Amino acid sequence: MFGEALRFAREQAGLKQEELAALLHCHRTVITRYEGGKRPMDRDMVERADEFLAMGGLLVRLWERVDWHADVEHPDWFQKYVELEEEAVGVRVLQYMRMNGLLQCEEYAYEIFRLGDARNNPQWLSERMTARLSRQDRFLAEHGPSMIAILHESAIRTVIGGPGVMRRQMEHLLSVGERTNVAIQVAPFALRARKLPSTPVILLEMPDGKEWVYSESLYRGHFSDAPAVVQESRRDFDLVRGAVLSMDDSHALIAEAMEEYRYAERRAERGVVAQEQLQRGQRGRVHRGGPRIPRPRPRA
Repeated sequence: MFGEALRFAREQAGLKQEELAALLHCHRTVITRYEGGKRPMDRDMVERADEFLAMGGLLVRLWERVDWHADVEHPDWFQKYVELEEEAVGVRVLQYMRMNGLLQCEEYAYEIFRLGDARNNPQWLSERMTARLSRQDRFLAEHGPSMIAILHESAIRTVIGGPGVMRRQMEHLLSVGERTNVAIQVAPFALRARKLPSTPVILLEMPDGKEWVYSESLYRGHFSDAPAVVQESRRDFDLVRGAVLSMDDSHALIAEAMEEYRYAERRAERGVVAQEQLQRGQRGRVHRGGPRIPRPRPRA
């Protein structure tokens, strides 16, 4: 509703989105998100827009009537998250059981989507793979946004796709962790310093300093930019980070897990080879169907 009112006021003033963005010292895409209802405006931004558009305080009064922190269900919840992530200048992640999408290697991501592809649809799988891997480009680029990821040890020990896939995923974590904008730390099973949040949590820092908290339940995502929620989530994240393994110790644990998966991978390969050799050795042999009947042998 507020976005529609802002668009109407801008058009009545004869301004394009680019022109209003220049007056408010922001990018045109920010105005697009304001008008599309995909991003809330700060009060000072609303006051300036009201003044430039000569609305006589109407936009401010309308803004005050909107519950900007309402708990709203978003049918397209993940698309909303991706849009925020595309703008974020900093991401903090606390992840359980599975790797966060920004840290998944291609083989791991494939197995994750393959498990969820009940329709066995190659096109669906290809589209999801392309979308997920493209999200990583910003964070893997030079001088990319900062990313601090705390992975619970369960995300490292939960096997997805077999030991070969997990070995490759550990190699990917070690490689990504070498980047100057990325910090990866592990919360071990033995962590007792503080009770961990019960679900994965992501904090997104936006270019204007605003922060969003994102978490997932079974079938939907939940967003909040309420100051109290953001402050509590940031505090919990910082306290957990202070109790987890250091970056060096985390690197060592991931490297150890990589070698364990490598060993399991080789054992699995040897097992397959041994089975094939056994099957080849049994080819052409006549299997008797009845019991063996002993016969008398002549004495020497």
